[in-house]
Amino acid sequence: MTKKKSNAGRKTKMTDLTLKKLEEAFLLGATDLEACLYAGISYQTLYTYQHNNPKFLDRKDLLKETPILKARTEVIKGFKGNPELALKFLERKRKGEFSLRTEVEHSGNILILDDED
Repeated sequence: MTKKKSNAGRKTKMTDLTLKKLEEAFLLGATDLEACLYAGISYQTLYTYQHNNPKFLDRKDLLKETPILKARTEVIKGFKGNPELALKFLERKRKGEFSLRTEVEHSGNILILDDED
């Protein structure tokens, strides 16, 4: 594919191949900078493209969540036959109900020393 002309008359680096590389990187949860490095474009090129293509920005945000969804799926699958993992999940997701909290009760006076003492 030939590079498309941008409004300034320069050829754009946002070719179909560049967009494909960006999507591959975002599917791995890459940061914008990492994706730019992988695709061989500058940070500014990405942001200019996103500004002019809001649908791409929405897609990028969704693609970046893919690794989290995959990991969550694996965690949930791992619950079967693994009550320790299930409890650990609940301790983090429903802290108020399942976390191991330590309550400390204090009685008496507290002495606060001034730095000058």
